[in-house]
Amino acid sequence: MASAQTPLMRQFLEIKSRFPNAILFFRLGDFYEMFFDDAVVAAKALDLTLTSRDKSSDDPIPMCGVPHHAASAYLRRLLDMGHRVAICEQLEDPRMAKGIVKRDVVQVVTPGVILES
Repeated sequence: MASAQTPLMRQFLEIKSRFPNAILFFRLGDFYEMFFDDAVVAAKALDLTLTSRDKSSDDPIPMCGVPHHAASAYLRRLLDMGHRVAICEQLEDPRMAKGIVKRDVVQVVTPGVILES
């Protein structure tokens, strides 16, 4: 899994390891991205295009994403299907970050949670 050893993928995997039973919405700029098995599950459930990171690699990483401004609609659909979702936000302005942007999960949403419209 050489392609997973970039600083960004290491950060994703570290955060994901804390939420193994949830789909991780990983904020990257204006999108929530999903990687690896989360991407495969979400792409199928949400009818999203499944693409890959590091396409030229021997081991490309499956990925898909949704725009952050439309995330609540996608989130609701996943919850309706019984999925748990961990929402990981950028905790600092990317323009001010020295190195990789700090991120962490700010909310875990389960099918029993009521979302505001």
